[in-house]
Amino acid sequence: MTEPSTLLLDAPSATAEPRDVPRRAASGAVRALGLFAAARLTGMLAVAAAAWLSGQRPFALLGRSWDSLWYLGIAAHGYGARTLHFEAGVVHSDLAFFPLYPALIRATNLVLPFGAAPCALLIAWASTLAAALGIYRIGALLHSRTVATLLVVLWGLLPHSVVLSMAYTEPLLTALAAWSLYAVLSGRWVWAGTLAALAGLSRPNGFAVAAAIVSTALYELIRRRGRVPHRLWTGALVAPAGWAAYVLWVGWRKHDLLGGYFAVQRGWGSTFDFGLGSARFAKKMLLNGDRFVFPMTLVIVAAALLLYALLLLDRAPLPLLVYSGVLLLITVGGSGFFESKPRFLLPAFPLLLPLAHALARTAKARPAHALLVVGVLAGLSVAYGTYLIVYAHTPL
Repeated sequence: MTEPSTLLLDAPSATAEPRDVPRRAASGAVRALGLFAAARLTGMLAVAAAAWLSGQRPFALLGRSWDSLWYLGIAAHGYGARTLHFEAGVVHSDLAFFPLYPALIRATNLVLPFGAAPCALLIAWASTLAAALGIYRIGALLHSRTVATLLVVLWGLLPHSVVLSMAYTEPLLTALAAWSLYAVLSGRWVWAGTLAALAGLSRPNGFAVAAAIVSTALYELIRRRGRVPHRLWTGALVAPAGWAAYVLWVGWRKHDLLGGYFAVQRGWGSTFDFGLGSARFAKKMLLNGDRFVFPMTLVIVAAALLLYALLLLDRAPLPLLVYSGVLLLITVGGSGFFESKPRFLLPAFPLLLPLAHALARTAKARPAHALLVVGVLAGLSVAYGTYLIVYAHTPL
C-alpha cells in the first residue's frame, strides 16, 4: 500500500509558518462541514415543506419510519419484543438489527428528556457530521483539501442522502468506518481495530470495516516479513470482535451458534446468493415495468460498480478498496429488499473519490462548470430524497 504521506497534493510549502498549518486545516474542515450541513438542511427543509403540504408530520417521517420503529422498539423493550409473522418461512424478527444504535438511543434517552425518537435523530445527525469530518480527513490525507471538500459535498448529495437525516444506522456506521479507515491509513492500528469492532456492532454490513483492517494487516505482515509492531496484531484481532460477538449471541439465543443469525436473516428474505435474486428482480422490472424507485435503484447500483472500477484504476489504498468492495459485494450479491440497495451503499464513500478528484480538476480549470454540476446534483438529491420520504411509501 502506498504510504499516505506520499499522496498529499497540497502539503504546505517549506516557507509556510508551522502554526498556520493546523489553522488552515481547521478552516478547510469547517468549510467542508458547512457546505455539507447546508446541503442536508436544504434537503430536510424540502421534506418538511412537502410533508406539511401533504398533511404529514416531518419529524415522524424522519424519526419513526420503517426500520426506525424497530430500533426504537429494541431501545425501549430489548430484543424479542417484536416479531412479525407473514406467510410460511417469512418471519421478521428484531434480532436482525444490530445493538449499538438502540443502545445509544436508550442511553441518550436516560440523560435527555426529549423522548426516544428525538434522541435517535440526534444521534443520527451527530453521527452524520462525525462521518463527514472523517471523510474530509481521508480526502485531505490522500489528495488535497479541495478534493476532500468535494468528497464530503458529493456524499451529502447522493440520491439516497436523505437517509442521513433519518433515524437509521447508516450515519453511525459511516462515522465509525471513516475514522477507522483514517486510523489505519495513518498507522493507528489499535484505534482502527476498536472503531472497526464498534462498526461491526452497528449494522450487518459493518464487518466490511473489519475486513479492510484485517486484510491491510495481513498485507503489512507479508510486506514486512512478520516484523510488525504489536499494535498491528492488536488492531487486527479486535476489528472483527463486535460483529462476531453479536452474530454468535443471536446464534446462542436461537440454539444454533453459527447459523442462528443467518436463519433470522433468511426469515427476512435476506440471503447471499451471488446476485441471482437481484438479477431475477431486475429482469422482472425491466420486462414488466415497475415503480420509479426500482429503476433508480438499478441505475445507482450500476453507477457504484463503475465507480469501483475507477477506484481500482486509481490504485486507491488497500483499506478503501477492500471496504468498498465488501460493501458492494454484499449489496450486489444479496437478495431481498432490492429498493434498499442504494441505502446499503451510502457508507461506501470511497467510491466517490474518483468523482471528487475529477471535479476538483474541473473546478480549477472551469469553476462555472463545476458549480453547475454541483448545483444539478443538489437539485436532483433534494427532489429525489423528498419523493422517497414523502410520496414513494417504499421501504428504505
